[in-house]
Amino acid sequence: MKKKIILGTSFLIVIFSVLYFFYTKLNYEKNFVEIEKKNLIDKENIELVEEKIESSNIIEDVSYSAKDAKGNEYFLKASEGTIDQSESNFIFLKSVSAIINLKNYKLIEISSDFGKYDINNYDTIFSKNVMITYLDNIITGDYLDFSWDKNLMLISRDVVLKNNENLLLADVIEMDIKKKDIKIFMYEDNKKVNIKTFR
Repeated sequence: MKKKIILGTSFLIVIFSVLYFFYTKLNYEKNFVEIEKKNLIDKENIELVEEKIESSNIIEDVSYSAKDAKGNEYFLKASEGTIDQSESNFIFLKSVSAIINLKNYKLIEISSDFGKYDINNYDTIFSKNVMITYLDNIITGDYLDFSWDKNLMLISRDVVLKNNENLLLADVIEMDIKKKDIKIFMYEDNKKVNIKTFR
């Protein structure tokens, strides 16, 4: 009789232990799933907030202008500008066009797909499909570094200069817009500037 009671009690203890184990495991898994769902929702909310913050720094139809003491002017327009998060004086631009209006000289027009503009000193980097038009010259390339303070334009990467008389291929064209001087050169000394004449 005692053996039956002991066996019955042991059996009940084992059954309750197994039930308790499964109950706590199910509860743990349920809590874990709920915590994971909450973390996922929090992560999505954070991403949405970050996306809103990023998109709030986008400005449409951007335009800037500068004028020096001698009356030279610089106008810049872009379809869109994004303020740099790390350095707020830089603005990244899309579909860029610019005009340099030098006193007693013809206009210099610039266009490119992208740009980076420094609002402190007006320096601008134009990139991808860069085109410069002045007098009867058209210069194309993939990169243009323009410094307003130095009156200097440095055009590089697949540079082509075209006018009515010549077609010129080079690595770099440097233009001093104040002195109206142009230097054309290759990166390597053993390579020569390629010139084709239409005369």
